[in-house]
Amino acid sequence: MSTPVRTKTLKQTITFPAVPEKVFGLLMDSKRHTAFTGAAAFIEPEVGGHFSAYDGYIEGKTLELDRDRKIVQSWRGRDWPVGHYSTVMFLFTKVAGGSRLRFTHKGIPLAEFEGIKEGWKDFYWKRMKEYLKKD
Repeated sequence: MSTPVRTKTLKQTITFPAVPEKVFGLLMDSKRHTAFTGAAAFIEPEVGGHFSAYDGYIEGKTLELDRDRKIVQSWRGRDWPVGHYSTVMFLFTKVAGGSRLRFTHKGIPLAEFEGIKEGWKDFYWKRMKEYLKKD
């Protein structure tokens, strides 16, 4: 019998200088995801579709998809406890000058929390903003 994984939830709100369709596309299109991260990504953009990012370090499955509005995925890092998946939710809304993303990541193992918290900022939000400036 395995020991239950103690977890924590992360919430972040980010504003992007682009319409929700563009931000959504960065997360759900393999080529664009690879372009902004600089690491290989494979994404099946449909409910039940599998994905991997950062050269296979991250993997999971899309649970809900409402084009340009909402993405919900099961999500895990390669070095997480065996079989443990978290849930990420991206909610997009149009705002003046771009879009707002309300992001929730539930079920992050406690030992991984600080790294994941900073990782979303450094390896996703910052890189997405830089990519969108050039796009």
